[in-house]
Amino acid sequence: MQSPAMEAVDEPNWKRLSAAILEFKGDIGPGVITGAADDDPSGIATYSQAGAQFGYGLLWTMILTYPLMSAVQLVSAHIGRVTGSGLAKNLNRAMPHWLVSLLVTILLVANIFNIGADLSAMAAAAELVAGGSSHAYVVLFALVCIALQLFVPYRRYSDLLKWLTLSLFAYVGVVLLVHIDWRQALLGMIWPRQLGTAALLTIVAVFGTTISPYLFFWQSAQEAEEIATSDQRALKEAPTAIRRQYRRIRIDTFVGMAFSNLIALAIMLATAATLHAQGVTNIASAAEAAEALVPIAGRFAFLLFALGIVGTGLLAVPVLAGSAAFAVGETHGWKTGLEFKPYQAARFYGIIVTATFVGVALDWSKLNPIKALFWSAVLNGVSAVPIMAAMMVVASSRPIMGHLHERRPLLVFGWAATAVMAVASAAMLATGLGG
Repeated sequence: MQSPAMEAVDEPNWKRLSAAILEFKGDIGPGVITGAADDDPSGIATYSQAGAQFGYGLLWTMILTYPLMSAVQLVSAHIGRVTGSGLAKNLNRAMPHWLVSLLVTILLVANIFNIGADLSAMAAAAELVAGGSSHAYVVLFALVCIALQLFVPYRRYSDLLKWLTLSLFAYVGVVLLVHIDWRQALLGMIWPRQLGTAALLTIVAVFGTTISPYLFFWQSAQEAEEIATSDQRALKEAPTAIRRQYRRIRIDTFVGMAFSNLIALAIMLATAATLHAQGVTNIASAAEAAEALVPIAGRFAFLLFALGIVGTGLLAVPVLAGSAAFAVGETHGWKTGLEFKPYQAARFYGIIVTATFVGVALDWSKLNPIKALFWSAVLNGVSAVPIMAAMMVVASSRPIMGHLHERRPLLVFGWAATAVMAVASAAMLATGLGG
């Protein structure tokens, strides 16, 4: 039994620990949600294919993309927090309106394809676990995602999205259930060994899945939304908050992007150790990857994998629809924001509902979900490079960012990410045209 003296010593320590945990929880927000949404069902399919086809050979891509995607997401977050406006509104200040409208239209179409593919993957996973009709599950999941955005207050909705990120730990659970050749895995993280034509195409797909335009719009808009739903001001107008907010954004973004890439690593490790090791090298969808695990890793691993698909889909679909609505609304000067009631921002919420239900319609059409994902990747690749370049211009602009314009180190990484995406997109287009 502890003496009163020991309890007196321990109590302040517990208070400090509790305060530190609460402070860290407060630092977690748009960055973590953005990172988790990056591992959507279409991303899971891409990472599963990379692990199944090339084993541990492409793990290095996750190490390479981490600093690049962190830099880009930091830039997008800074733009939203410094100006108090989302990315699309700031792009309008730096580029011709017609060009911004074109890029946002491409983003909207790409997001709709992605929503359709994600809903189909979620439905297929639910059907594998519980039976029933995949079409019915598509409609059910779409209604759930729309209802969350339309009828749940922003603060509660934001907290719910944070909780949904925990569903991605299912893939860590799968890794713990299978045998990993850690020597080969660690080698695969630091040494590129697979650089043939097929590997290059998969590398391009991994880059395109990991660094996606909708994530830029979402994180920037959420930083602006945090200002709109509180008594805070844009950092240009509140210089005393700069140090604290930049620190929070760094923690939030670095943790969120690390979370995103660690989960992607876990998916690639799990499929490399199971599917690739057993000669299963062609995975067409996330649900197919889950189903293939049953005879190799057992039903529990399959259940974890399948439930992870549903959980991350419930997180990603609202982000895809919401980022499209923010981009379109800001481009055209509409009232935008999840803090508004649907009747207060009807056109903004109209984009969310329309994008989601067009995604549902794609599932009922004859369009192959894999082709939908392909065209989504193509459209994202086409729009990512000019959007990223424009972001760097906005971030370094004194008229837009004031004295808080980005400094050289972050701009160097941001432009490096833009160059990598330009090469990846060119390779994707060349490979597609050549095929």
